[in-house]
Amino acid sequence: MFWGFFLNNSANGAAAVRCRLQHSEGAARRMLRTANIGVCDIREAAARERAASTAGNRPLFYFRFGVDQALPQERRTPVTPSSSSRYHRRRSSGSRDERYRSDVHTEAVQAALAKHKERKMAVPMPSKRRSLVVQTSMDAYTPPDTSSGSEDEGSVQGDSQGTPTSSQGSINMEHWISQAIHGSTTSTTSSSSTQSGGSGAAHRLADVMAQTHIENHSAPPDVTTYTSEHSIQVERPQGSTARVAPKYGNAELMETGDGVPVSSRVSAKIQQLVNTLKRPKRPPLREFFVDDFEELLEVQQPDPNQPKPEGAQMLAMRGEQLGVVTNWPPSLEAALQRWGTISPKAPCLTTMDTNGKPLYILTYGKLWTRSMKVAYNILHKLGTKQEPMVRPGDRVTLVFPNNDPAAFMVAFYGCLLAEVVPVPIEVPLTRKDAGSQQIGFLLGSCGVTVALTSDACHKGLPKSPTGEIPQFKGWPKLLWFVTESKHLSKPPRDWFPHIKDANNDTAYIEYKTCKDGSVLGVTVTRIALLTHCQALTQACGYTEAETIVNVLDFKKDVGLWHGILTSVMNMMHVISIPYSLMKVNPLSWIQKVCQYKAKVACVKSRDMHWALVAHRDQRDINLSSLRMLIVADGANPWSISSCDAFLNVFQSKGLRQEVICPCASSPEALTVAIRRPTDDSNQPPGRGVLSMHGLTYGVIRVDSEEKLSVLTVQDVGLVMPGAIMCSVKPDGIPQLCKTDEIGELCVCAIATGTSYYGLSGMTKNTFEVFPMTSSGGPITEYPFIRTGLLGFIGPGGLVFVIGKMDGLMVVSGRRHNADDIVATALAVEPMKFVYRGRIAVFSVSVLHDERIVIVAEQRPDSTEEDSFQWMSRVLQAIDSIHQVGVYCLALVPANTLPKTPLGGIHLSETKQLFLEGSLHPCNVLMCPHTCVTNLPKPRQKQPEIGPASVMVGNLVSGKRIAQASGRDLGQIEDNDQARKFLFLSEVLQWRAQTTPDHVLYTLLNCRGTIANSLTCVQLHKRAEKIAVMLMERGHLQDGDHVALVYPPGIDLIAAFYGCLYAGCVPITVRPPHPQNIATTLPTVKMIVEVSRSACLMTTQLICKLLRSREAAAAVDVRTWPPVLDTDDLPKKRPAQIYKPSNPETLAYLDFSVSTTGMLAGVKMSHAATSAFCRSIKLQCELYPSREVAICLDPYCGLGFVLWCLCSVYSGHQSILIPPSELETNPALWLLAVSQYKVRDTFCSYSVMELCTKGLGSQTESLKARGLDLSRVRTCVVVAEERPRIALTQSFSKLFKDLGLHPRAVSTSLGCRVNLAICLQGTSGPDPTTVYVDMRALRHDRVRLVERGSPHSLPLMESGKILPGVRIIIANPETKGPLGDSHLGEIWVHSTHNASGYFTIYGDESLQSDHFNSRLSFGDTQTIWARTGYLGFLRRTELTDANGERHDALYVVGALDEAMELRGMRYHPIDIETSVIRAHKSITECAVFTWTNLLVVVVELDGSEQEALDLVPLVTNVVLEEHYLIVGVVVVVDIGVIPINSRGEKQRMHLRDGFLADQLDPIYVAYNM
Repeated sequence: MFWGFFLNNSANGAAAVRCRLQHSEGAARRMLRTANIGVCDIREAAARERAASTAGNRPLFYFRFGVDQALPQERRTPVTPSSSSRYHRRRSSGSRDERYRSDVHTEAVQAALAKHKERKMAVPMPSKRRSLVVQTSMDAYTPPDTSSGSEDEGSVQGDSQGTPTSSQGSINMEHWISQAIHGSTTSTTSSSSTQSGGSGAAHRLADVMAQTHIENHSAPPDVTTYTSEHSIQVERPQGSTARVAPKYGNAELMETGDGVPVSSRVSAKIQQLVNTLKRPKRPPLREFFVDDFEELLEVQQPDPNQPKPEGAQMLAMRGEQLGVVTNWPPSLEAALQRWGTISPKAPCLTTMDTNGKPLYILTYGKLWTRSMKVAYNILHKLGTKQEPMVRPGDRVTLVFPNNDPAAFMVAFYGCLLAEVVPVPIEVPLTRKDAGSQQIGFLLGSCGVTVALTSDACHKGLPKSPTGEIPQFKGWPKLLWFVTESKHLSKPPRDWFPHIKDANNDTAYIEYKTCKDGSVLGVTVTRIALLTHCQALTQACGYTEAETIVNVLDFKKDVGLWHGILTSVMNMMHVISIPYSLMKVNPLSWIQKVCQYKAKVACVKSRDMHWALVAHRDQRDINLSSLRMLIVADGANPWSISSCDAFLNVFQSKGLRQEVICPCASSPEALTVAIRRPTDDSNQPPGRGVLSMHGLTYGVIRVDSEEKLSVLTVQDVGLVMPGAIMCSVKPDGIPQLCKTDEIGELCVCAIATGTSYYGLSGMTKNTFEVFPMTSSGGPITEYPFIRTGLLGFIGPGGLVFVIGKMDGLMVVSGRRHNADDIVATALAVEPMKFVYRGRIAVFSVSVLHDERIVIVAEQRPDSTEEDSFQWMSRVLQAIDSIHQVGVYCLALVPANTLPKTPLGGIHLSETKQLFLEGSLHPCNVLMCPHTCVTNLPKPRQKQPEIGPASVMVGNLVSGKRIAQASGRDLGQIEDNDQARKFLFLSEVLQWRAQTTPDHVLYTLLNCRGTIANSLTCVQLHKRAEKIAVMLMERGHLQDGDHVALVYPPGIDLIAAFYGCLYAGCVPITVRPPHPQNIATTLPTVKMIVEVSRSACLMTTQLICKLLRSREAAAAVDVRTWPPVLDTDDLPKKRPAQIYKPSNPETLAYLDFSVSTTGMLAGVKMSHAATSAFCRSIKLQCELYPSREVAICLDPYCGLGFVLWCLCSVYSGHQSILIPPSELETNPALWLLAVSQYKVRDTFCSYSVMELCTKGLGSQTESLKARGLDLSRVRTCVVVAEERPRIALTQSFSKLFKDLGLHPRAVSTSLGCRVNLAICLQGTSGPDPTTVYVDMRALRHDRVRLVERGSPHSLPLMESGKILPGVRIIIANPETKGPLGDSHLGEIWVHSTHNASGYFTIYGDESLQSDHFNSRLSFGDTQTIWARTGYLGFLRRTELTDANGERHDALYVVGALDEAMELRGMRYHPIDIETSVIRAHKSITECAVFTWTNLLVVVVELDGSEQEALDLVPLVTNVVLEEHYLIVGVVVVVDIGVIPINSRGEKQRMHLRDGFLADQLDPIYVAYNM
């Protein structure tokens, strides 16, 4: 029979009802007067319903009454022994967590997965290093852990009767072993009632690598731009021979998670991922208009079709009157006194040992006398007579273990008699229990100084070596007081506790853990305590001397209310079953019900489930004595399945259907509702079959068309006697809900908590709520209390709970309940892979929305592939049933999640570990592409405004065109003798004649002593001999190219000038690394070939290396040009020194491999070389009397010029420090700077980083060694990138104590077209720093912001523009000039520009316009070179040396490094900086794109177990700060990311290594 619940629009909604809350005579009565309030009686509700059903309104939801419709067909057969054993066979293997078992639900999940099966597509499985793969060995096949019995977990040990081992139902030990040997899985049929259908689907699915088709809720990422025509090629573009990718580590060791060795799997997996992400998604939501400047996140627009509540406003529901019985005691202490004196022999509490034998029987007489003794001792034996430690009204904490209810009961009543306030808590097991610190905070805020405990518990607490109990973390200092009688003094004959009628004093404080892990104390007054006991007595029909079996925790909640408090009021006998006994024998509570003919039992769904798993046709079970089975967690939507299953099996054992009484409770409102025990078995319980989709919008709808996503809920009975209940909207003002709307249940009664101790603000929000009607008035003048439960009041006044406020996750405006998600996850594959009850679901906030995270404990016997399949299917099931994406699904090893004291999962600690990266999962699957639907709209490139319009616009708005120049070389008067000479070779000859013994070069070794030095004349003579050698032995003509392969040192310089003297063109080449010939020699060979070198000059040592066996294995040694060894030089001088005919002829070639992996050689003419040296001389004020320390690689760019050329031109002494020497002695460079009293020094970022990391802790000892940097006026970092401001700042800070002036540290800027554009120099203002908005930069705009503002990025000026250099900022596409502070490409015009590329290897499309470009508008005559760097000029308030306002140049990044994603331009360094900040174990990071997916490679400094922690953190930080979804996260060892000599990351090198499977990564995660 169906009962429709119709809306009621009739007038009797406004019936004025007067109601009264009554309680015992002892308390002051208070009246609830209501004006026109909606408080209606249950009888009225039923009548009104009948009236409404004739009004013809549309039914909004239905409730089914009657067990017939509620149970599937198979269950309805009379349970004969044979059918019941069939039930066992089916159940035993599918031992899923029964709390969450719902046959309807399992079928729904299997059906949802079957739907997915048709759309089979492979999800790329993460790759794992072998050491990370969980080994499946015999040890792994131990039955699941039994130590962590949990509040909601089944770890059941085998007992004497051979109950099944743990949650595997009736699978015994032999089965485990045979399973391990044969590798078979147990038949895990789904526990759906249609066995063939459901389990078949489960089995078929197990073989399918089902595609995680999780539909997106918005537009897909950029990958969709790749259509099938664009075949994605894994090969490098033509000519990738230019760089042979290094063999990283040992590629053979890498495996995917499924244990299959990898050949070239990465590119295939990425292709798989791209294909998956390309698939059509749900239609995108209407997008928010995005202004280009403000990257507004997409605002989720409400779905126009979403269900909305349509009912009338609900009426508050009143419970029956609390009938005051004349012999009810005026207070609980009075009840104890009465029973303790009238019937002292009556049993009060029987405790059990772990064998199920009665351990101890506490009688009412003993309880009374012992409680008195405790009360006397608390008040009179602590402290002194004048200064007692505890006075009435003080708080004391009760610390008792779960197996000692008698001691707890005595202490609790002792406190009540002494009028002190007990605060029961769990026993702290270690100093670092999960959540223990918050408990300590509660105790501290309550002012607790005394802890009552039992003897056994006191002995078991952790002790310090002196025997003291240590202070637990965050706890106040406590005096531990043992309450056993033998330790207490007897009270004097004339002492009696003062027994008053119940009043408004606090009786006890119950602790409550919030969603965020904080612990609050709910205060319960004495009158509330008594009224609650009376209400429970009336609702449950308790009578004197009844027997009640209690399995619940007696320290709090339902266990405390029934088993400790209400029982004493009615002189009942409580049989307490400890948790430890339940673990050994899950049937113990049922056996005790039979043994003691108990009338009432208090259990959780878990206990019913365990009994089902363990029950094996025990003949002697008879439950006919039970008149009430209270299900404490009956409000959990998923308890209904446990109740049904339990009834189904035990109906044949005398259990009646009407006995099962679910109840709803909360720490704040105590018992909220309870189903009354009836004698009428024809009155079936109420059920609602609700649409899950409707529930996510807070609306009650009967699910008609979509059978998959329904939630079946049972009622938790009626409102408590003497209470009024209503439901209000969960957020915002407490407005009454409509009849078909889900809200937070609120209760108005005396029997509730009154406050959160010491927190008046939170108390007001929870305990003093005045529900409002739609017209805006309160419904009563009395406050209601929020229960924290979500639900509604159904027909007949039945209360339905569909979840808790704490478990609520609001994702994209829809509400999901954590418990519902858990249930769906557990319905996938009945518990083959994860432990029952060891699953945590919570949400984390990423990018302005909640994201769902699931963490589960994985069984040790499940393989990688199984687990990954299970994870994929969980994602599919949740997507189908809840229509929500899971952001992250993580599996952790068994027994590693933090536990609550009763063994459940400590949710907030788990979340905390996840967020800080300390969870150490063994499997992770992230699905940001699916979940993140609020990214900004991809930027659509607007048609560029013409350059003329830009220029006019700038003029109109008064903005100057962004151009700047260094000092004019022509106008500088200086006594530069070297200017007379056009060629460097002439300058050297002149110096050798005029100052022959002046030292030009000093080379230091790693000990800091002079290894070699050169005077002007020594260099000249050496160069002459080399020239002779080239002409005679090498038979070279002028203009031939010579490769110089030397280590950093003097030989290189001499060889360079020898080439100039012979008229040859030198090319400096870094020698191969002796320990790494295989990867470094091919680069040498390539430069020699590309530069068309006719001969190769080097040292004897390197000669041998080039001819070695290792070299022959790496390259073809027969194709080398002639090799000349300069260690053996001829004695004669050349007939004449070559003098070039024209300054524009070639002086040398500068070869360099860019960070993008391009090898490019540029041509430097004699004129450019001389101009370059002069420019540097003027900028740095270099004279023969100066010393300059150089710690750079001398092979290309400014490093080569400073090392080889500048000293000869300017005459200053160069102190040369090869950077490689710093690896053995990091202090070498700085000690040299100090020792030689150097004023100017040059280094690279890698040198600076080495000093910062290597000398961080040694500043004191260096100071003691006399290191003094106070004379340094310029310390310039030679670089071709954006200044690394964090590194330069930390370097400055670190060495400030050694005298280094922070303003001394600056950077330079060079590039291929001009080897030095900017250099700080000596005069001129200090380098400035500006802060720009990173989001505007992505749109190629500059927006200056204040320091510290969100998304701000600091940019440091790249030194001062060199003399003779002009700079303009141009639009790279239109080539039009841009205005001041506009982002564009830096173009440069200078006499020392390179004159062109010699050859470009790897990309022929680099046109000549790099060297001769003209503006498309404005000054169209000047020829500019394009640097390939984005930056901007900004006129500052500072003045230059020549009195003009100073123009600062800021570099943002290289155009060819930048990544185009979502239509915006990202610079890798910005993403990398964010990633490095995400976790302490990330030491380095590099990012690149592949097929429009962002790949992030991180180096892990920590154990491999931490590798998977990084995946969610990296994904989160890139989403939060850059609005990008990471496609692949690769975790590698330290040192895998290749770095060149300038300290720049070789990202393309890394990309090639990754795609060729050469990185040997620890873990590769493919984000879905």
